[in-house]
Formats: sequence, C-alpha cells, structure tokens
Amino acid sequence: MIKRIIQTEQAPAAIGPYSQAIRIGDFLYTSGQIALDPKSGIFLSGEIEDETEQTLKNISAILQAGGVNFENVIKTTVYMSDLNDFTRMNQIYEKYFSTNKPARACVQVAALPKGAKLEIDAIAICSS
Repeated sequence: MIKRIIQTEQAPAAIGPYSQAIRIGDFLYTSGQIALDPKSGIFLSGEIEDETEQTLKNISAILQAGGVNFENVIKTTVYMSDLNDFTRMNQIYEKYFSTNKPARACVQVAALPKGAKLEIDAIAICSS
C-alpha cells in the first residue's frame, strides 16, 4: 500500500513532527486539530463553541485536501479539557454530522496544546 501525506494551506500547519493527515489504502487519518487559524497559526481561544467550530473547519479543509468530506468520516475522537462543556460542544459538532453520524469517543484529558479546550481527530473512508 502507498502511504500519501495530505497537506493543505487551508488548515493550520503542523506544530510538531507530524502530518496533517495520512491516506493509506481506503482510509484517511487526520491528526488531532485544535482551534488554530490556518493563515496566522494563532490559537483562537474562546468559548467551547468557537473552538469546536474552528477545529471542525480545520478538519474539513484537511478532508477536502484528501478528496473526502464529513460524509466519509467513520470515526472521530474528541479530547476535552472539561467534560462539563460536552453539551455545548455537541451542539456545534452535530451541525457537521447531522446525517452521517460517525462512531465517536469523547474523553476528558488533563491538558491540550496551547491551552485548548478540545482537540478532534477523524478517520474517513475513501474510494480507492
């Protein structure tokens, strides 16, 4: 199988030694995304709703660069610094997955990069 690195300027550049996403076979795996502005690289700290919206916009850009969209997502993991924000996060999240609801794990973590309130990664299925 050929491993293809997915890279787009429409999403934030990696802030470490990793790729925005990897496509291998019929699967695309995104790295975890936080609410970074793709143009400036500045973290957009704010309410959980704002961070969720920007994070999902970043994932959308990466998915598009890999030739897929949210309809192709089969699994996400949501990492949150405070699960008390779950309901508010979920209200934004469900706008992106209204018809195609992927499997999902959501866990509370001690800390996230840049003091983010959440980080999300995704796995999508692609046609070969």
